[in-house]
Amino acid sequence: MSFFARLFGTGPDPREEWRALWHRTVEEARDPDWYRMCGVADSIEGRYDMITLVLALVMLRLENEPETGSNATARLTELFAEDMEGQLREAGIGDPTVGKKLAAVMASMNGRIGAYREGLRSDPQVLVDAVRRNVTMAQPDEAEALVQRMAALHARLERTTVDQLRAGEIAA
Repeated sequence: MSFFARLFGTGPDPREEWRALWHRTVEEARDPDWYRMCGVADSIEGRYDMITLVLALVMLRLENEPETGSNATARLTELFAEDMEGQLREAGIGDPTVGKKLAAVMASMNGRIGAYREGLRSDPQVLVDAVRRNVTMAQPDEAEALVQRMAALHARLERTTVDQLRAGEIAA
């Protein structure tokens, strides 16, 4: 896309290619079973935690794609930031502090991706500890159930092709 196309908005928005996956990510994070069966708090904080958890798993899956991975994760990050900015404004956060709050949200997201990456690559207890640190639990003793469901979603994502992800699909 040329400089003028970006400046004047005459070209296609590169985020559109990944919007279906963003919507599917949010849909997955809103699945009531995360809250009912895995002990996640059904609160604003718990819902944010689930969106970041599912998005982190999606991004970790896309990291394995040398041709599209960095582009896809960048676009998903932009969609996440756009959505979070809208949520902050809807909550009454004004212009002077939106940038600071959004920076904190993005730093939190990056930290969670790192923690979940490490947990998925190592001992399951590392993932349980990461979940306990990063997810608002209504029932903290159910972190293991959350990790089991998280691992199942991770496995489903690993079975999903990039084209399926782009279309907003996740393998069964």
